[in-house]
Amino acid sequence: MPSFASLTAVLAFLGVVGATPVELQKRKAFSIGQVERKTYIKNGAKSVAKTLRKYGAKVPQNILNAANAGPNGSAPAVPADQYDSLYLSPVDVGGTVLQLDFDTGSADLWCFSDLQASSQLTGHDYYKAVASKKVEGASWRISYGDGSGASGTVYADKVVVGGVTATSQAVEAATSVSTQFQADRDTDGLLGLSFSTLNTVKPTKAKTFFDNVKDSLAEPLFAVTLKYHAPGTYDFGFIDKSKYTGEITYIDVNTANGWWEFTSTGYSIGNGATTTVNIDGIGDTGTTLLYLPTAVVKAYYAKVTGAQNSNTYGGWVFPCNSAPPDFTLVIGGSKQTVPGKHINYAPVTTGSSTCFGGIQTNDGIGFSIFGDIFLKSKYVIHEAGAKPRLGFAQQAGV
Repeated sequence: MPSFASLTAVLAFLGVVGATPVELQKRKAFSIGQVERKTYIKNGAKSVAKTLRKYGAKVPQNILNAANAGPNGSAPAVPADQYDSLYLSPVDVGGTVLQLDFDTGSADLWCFSDLQASSQLTGHDYYKAVASKKVEGASWRISYGDGSGASGTVYADKVVVGGVTATSQAVEAATSVSTQFQADRDTDGLLGLSFSTLNTVKPTKAKTFFDNVKDSLAEPLFAVTLKYHAPGTYDFGFIDKSKYTGEITYIDVNTANGWWEFTSTGYSIGNGATTTVNIDGIGDTGTTLLYLPTAVVKAYYAKVTGAQNSNTYGGWVFPCNSAPPDFTLVIGGSKQTVPGKHINYAPVTTGSSTCFGGIQTNDGIGFSIFGDIFLKSKYVIHEAGAKPRLGFAQQAGV
């Protein structure tokens, strides 16, 4: 039989105990900035493999080979990659500040914890679990086809993002984390910002941090400003007009699958004409690259000198001295442009003259993913009202 303290944690987690699970600290809007990474591993094929695993797709052997053959191990972060491969933000989880990846493509708030073997915690800050806050019978597991993943138990604890505290937030404390997650010494966990229907807690799904606090914000929204080679911000509860230019274009979101899902109605390359085609996909801050239908990707790289789909490197590559053209998606009738320089992701190996493309095919995934290559030239509003929608504007200064 669970103790009274444990039962209280369970009820708080379910929203039964207490007048409100949110403490606003007199702030109805706030921003949270991103931090520099101390180390990095920049490998295009590894990024593709990570995305395929995240969405349950099989990772082809050539991509695995390229990922393993590319630059492995850690190196000091340089200006070109302090932020561009992974955007982290500080979050107070149960009294410990952790560096978490804000991920609009998932709905779990999970983190390294003192429930893990000490060997798994090297280089990480981690959650300190308190027995009285444990949600009895609750567990979680994130697993991928290659055996990587994480799992653990659930606690109801205070989580502070900016000025807002969710007093009974579900904290998914890891008891075991695969070596793939352990290797990234900068990341202490993940804060999911998709819809709560994607959450993996069993037997009862948990609400995301945003779903817990949104009704107490000035407006039920958050806006994402990812940047090219620079730190960005997440604005909760308000729209910062200084961060974008022109008008905001809104488009309704399909929430059936739990993601911020929408349809682009066309694209253009450089100064070329617009091709009309429906491209269904999701906005995902937790995915590095931009994944599109094969026909669109082929059309794009036909305009990049020396580009080829390389079996050796596990994706589309081109000479580093090529000048990729801009790429534009039509969203809600407006044109949202990705500068060509953003599409040069990184050399395939250290010092190589061949670079990995920031646009890759969505083969095996089943839908497109509008990842960071697309997002870091945008100001993107995620509005969770009665009818959820996304707002897109061109980022100021881009």
